[in-house]
Amino acid sequence: MEDVLTHINNLYKTINIIDWDQISKIPQSGGDRIYYRIEQGSNSWIATYNLNIKENETFLYFSNHFFSKGLPVPKILAVSEDKSIYIQSDLGNVSLLEVLEKEGKTERVFSLFQKSLKALAQLQVNGGKDLDYSYCLTSKEFGKHSILTDLLYYKYYFLDTLQYPYDKQTLIDEFEMLSDRLASKDLNHFLFRDFQSRNIIVNNDEVYFIDFQGGMQGGLSYDVASLLWQAKAELSNEWKQKLVDYYISEVQKLLPTALDETKFKQQYEGFVLLRLLQVLGAYGFRGLFERKAHFLSSIPLGLRNLKNFLSISPLSKETPVFASILNWMVTDEVIERFTPTLANEKTPLVITINSFSYKKGLPMDETENGGGFIFDMRGILNPGRFDDYKKLSGQDKPVQDFLEQRTKMNTYLNSVWDLIDITVENYLSRDFASLQINFGCTGGQHRSVYAAEQTARHLRNKFKVKVILEHTNKSNWVK
Repeated sequence: MEDVLTHINNLYKTINIIDWDQISKIPQSGGDRIYYRIEQGSNSWIATYNLNIKENETFLYFSNHFFSKGLPVPKILAVSEDKSIYIQSDLGNVSLLEVLEKEGKTERVFSLFQKSLKALAQLQVNGGKDLDYSYCLTSKEFGKHSILTDLLYYKYYFLDTLQYPYDKQTLIDEFEMLSDRLASKDLNHFLFRDFQSRNIIVNNDEVYFIDFQGGMQGGLSYDVASLLWQAKAELSNEWKQKLVDYYISEVQKLLPTALDETKFKQQYEGFVLLRLLQVLGAYGFRGLFERKAHFLSSIPLGLRNLKNFLSISPLSKETPVFASILNWMVTDEVIERFTPTLANEKTPLVITINSFSYKKGLPMDETENGGGFIFDMRGILNPGRFDDYKKLSGQDKPVQDFLEQRTKMNTYLNSVWDLIDITVENYLSRDFASLQINFGCTGGQHRSVYAAEQTARHLRNKFKVKVILEHTNKSNWVK
C-alpha cells in the first residue's frame, strides 16, 4: 500500500504543489478498483488505483468524451504513465440512494430522480454522438448476444443454485426467443449498463454520474428500467410510472424523430425483467460464490422486487418453462430461504465478541450457556511486524487496509461467518440468551481486533442482534 500511496502522491504533485492534508481509502463496492480521497484545505480529489488497465482506458476515454460535451461526469485531472492510477475531480460522497434512504420518498427526492433521468437522456443521446465504441470493455453493443449473456448469467449463478428441476433445453430455447424479441434495432445511443441510484452522486441538489465504464452502444429503455426497478430503492409503482413518462417527455426533446411510446414501453417492460434477473445473477455470484454478506442480504430484496413486477406484468404463455420457474422463485418458501432470522425488542440473545492475546490466555464465558467460538488469527500475516503499524491497532484504517489488501483476512472471515451464522440463526429461533465469539492473535492488537470489529458489524447488519464488543488486551497494546 505504501508504494501505491507514493505513486499517488507523485501524480498528485503534478496538479498541486502543496502537500495534501490527508488521504483516506474509500470503502470498495463490487469491483477491484481502490479509491482514495485526497484532501488539502477546502479542496479534494479522488485517486483511483486499478491494475485492470483496459478498464481504466475505457473509463478515462468515456469521462473525457462526456465531460467535453458538458455532461455531469468527473473531470480527469492526471493519469500515471502506466495508466494504473488516475486522479479526478471529487463530485462528493452522497449517492442518490443514500438521500432516498435518509429522507424517504419526498418531493425533493422525486425531483432528484427527475434530474437523473433528464441527465441520462442527455448522456444517452448527446453523449452517444461521435463516441468511439471500440473502447468498450466487453461487447460494443447491447444486442441479442448481450441479452442472452445476462439471462445465462442469472441461470448459472442464481437459478441453478436453487436446485429446482426444470427442462434445461427448453429454457435455453425460450431464452433465445426472448433475446430475439428484446434485441433493439435502434442502437444509436449510449447505454450506461449499470444506471442505479448508487452510481448517481448528489451535490448541492445537482446530480452527477460515476462508474459508467461498463457502457456500450444500445437502446434507451434499459437504463431507465435499471434505475426505477433497483431493489434497494423500492420505488412505488406510481413513482415508476410518472418517472417513465417524464423520461419519455425529456428524451423526445433530444431525438431527431418522434419516439414510438408504445414500442418503448413494451421494450422497457422486457428490460425490467432482464435487469431484475441480471441483478439476481450478480447477487448470486457475489453472495453465494464469493460469500460477500452485503450481496447475500440483498437477495430477498431482489426476489420481492421480481414478485412485484410479475404481479403487474405476467409472463407470456409462449415461455411456459420460464414462467413456471419465476413464479416458483417468488414464493414465500424461496424468499424465506434467503431471509435471515432477525432479532427484535423481545429477543433475549446477546452476542459477546472478544479479541484477545494468546499470551494472556483465553477469555472465560460465565453465562449459563458457556462455550462458544474461538478463532485463531495467527495464520494471517501480522501487521504488527512492520514499524508503520506496530503502534496502531485493528481499529485504525492503515491496519485495516493492510489486512484487506495484503492478507487472506476477507477469505478467512467469510468462512468464519458461514459457521457462526448457522448458530446465530438457531439461537434466535430457540430464544437462547447468550453466545460468545472470540478472536485471538499474538498480541490481541491487530488481527484479532480487526476480525472482532468486522464480525460485530456483520452480525448487527445481518441479524439486527445486540452485540457487546470487547478488546480484552487493550491495556497492553503497544503505543
